[in-house]
Amino acid sequence: MTNPAEQTVLIFGAGAIGTTLAHWLTPYIPNLYLFDKPEIIAQLKSGITCYEQAKEESVRQVTCISSLSEIPPPDVILLCVKNYSLDGVAQVIQKAYGDYPVIIGLQNGRENQRVLPRYFSKVAYGVVCYNAWQDKVGKVGYQKKGPLVLGMLDRMLDGMLNSMLDSSLDDDTENHLSQSALQSIVALLNSGVPTQLTPALQNAVVCKMLANLTNSVTTLVGFGFRELDHPELFQRIMVSVLYEGMQILKQAGYQECKLDGMPSWFTLAFAAKMPAWVTRPLFMRNMKKMVISSMAQDIVLYGRHAHELESINGEMLQIAAEHGIPAPINGILYRLCQEQFAAEAFQPMSVKALYQALCG
Repeated sequence: MTNPAEQTVLIFGAGAIGTTLAHWLTPYIPNLYLFDKPEIIAQLKSGITCYEQAKEESVRQVTCISSLSEIPPPDVILLCVKNYSLDGVAQVIQKAYGDYPVIIGLQNGRENQRVLPRYFSKVAYGVVCYNAWQDKVGKVGYQKKGPLVLGMLDRMLDGMLNSMLDSSLDDDTENHLSQSALQSIVALLNSGVPTQLTPALQNAVVCKMLANLTNSVTTLVGFGFRELDHPELFQRIMVSVLYEGMQILKQAGYQECKLDGMPSWFTLAFAAKMPAWVTRPLFMRNMKKMVISSMAQDIVLYGRHAHELESINGEMLQIAAEHGIPAPINGILYRLCQEQFAAEAFQPMSVKALYQALCG
């Protein structure tokens, strides 16, 4: 791999995550490019506006391209598209650059671990531990700057236990990315956004997936788009969904990977076992910090029928099914989301109605 300072880095996808990364990394990586469709790139010519929640905005020029032929094969590609677009995007990149670049998949869940090795031999995965949202194309907000947690599907790095747990993954695919090369990439990204390497990738991935279970809840009730009708029941729903998800992971043999900004398993257990009034002040403070999730942006804001329900809730239920672990609350939540998200015109439901469906 070339000198880290001379590496060409391509960020594929100008959504909330791709745009924030481009804004943060541009001052530190001279050969950094942001790719998206021509109609998207045309709106980025005057620069990218980025701001931390309730703080001052910053506008920065980023080198953008709308055709992969505009640059030679990049050394590193940060894939900032969602799982439902991943297979098609991987085919486009392979056709343009072959198997040369190192691919970093930044999707939620484990689906990218099944898709990317089919097209590339140098692959790592990243857990995005910050929330970001897009006010419009070229203007993004975020709660906090990073971190990214990177790792590889490698028996030596990830541990024999997790390799045994993920029997659904393709063990026959050999990864040619070396640990030293990945460490260089981590150092390169760390210049602009806090980035760390994890030796337990699967634990990090499923712990983020656990936290993301709340996205389906907030989407169903239209959190951020209207006033919640019953905050106390909203707290009970969130705690019930997360606590059951945590029990699924623990019984399946996963271990907690503490991710910055995510509630600890101790906190989840405490919230589930104590009277709600004890933890309500903490919950209400955290609720004020919550932002509109990417799932809610897809469903409520843009009216899309493509979303991450399968990659997050569906994947959690798959883990439960593989290990014979009951998941009554998350099972109802998943089926309810399937029905509601498939509606021609999505309408948020009341918190009380959701509570009765899940816990009544």
